[in-house]
Amino acid sequence: MTQGPLHDAIVERWGADIASGRRPAGSRIITDQAVVEFSASRSAIREAVRVLESLGMVESRQRVGITVLPVESWSPYDPRILRWRLDGPDRAELLRSLSELRAAVEPAAARLAAERATPAQCGALAAAVIGMASTSRAADADEYLAHDIAFHTVLLEASGNVMLASLGTIVVAVLEGRTHHALMPAVADAEALRLHGLVAAAVQSGDGSAAEEAMRAIVAESLTAMSAGT
Repeated sequence: MTQGPLHDAIVERWGADIASGRRPAGSRIITDQAVVEFSASRSAIREAVRVLESLGMVESRQRVGITVLPVESWSPYDPRILRWRLDGPDRAELLRSLSELRAAVEPAAARLAAERATPAQCGALAAAVIGMASTSRAADADEYLAHDIAFHTVLLEASGNVMLASLGTIVVAVLEGRTHHALMPAVADAEALRLHGLVAAAVQSGDGSAAEEAMRAIVAESLTAMSAGT
């Protein structure tokens, strides 16, 4: 195996172990042990450590070694960290935190989208709603998920605010977390579908208040559904 894929595999193993608590904060990673465990070169281990350092998950210091850092130090919105945490024991807490952030972000984005969305973005929102409706009898499958992600990603982009659009990873993490951890029903909730349609229509018509209200209801429904399933 080449060094690139190997150091990626080491990052995945250690990232998941740290996020799950199998390697708790304050514990040490011993380079010599890692070399043996992964049959890896020291350069592969160093590269994996550099990646985890960039995510705030470990700290490497001379005469101290590699130390696992607490969750407060981690990059909170990095897709890899979100994925590892969603696979770990604090999934319910993380989904709740992400949903609370969504509640602060997406309604505002919907209001702005009603003012700023391009015709192409309005069309993309409508297409995503149609896609969700057409796959609603398999709402726990990847095809429905792809349409759902497209809807929310386009909405954030349509806000015309780069900072809001950059938070798309948060929404994607919640949607993927629901699907991949069996928190989505097999058949989509009819009210949720109706609300997505309302948002698309309100953005199209330029009704910011209606778009914001419907999006707030979508986030609340999502949080309620996830809380019931965890």
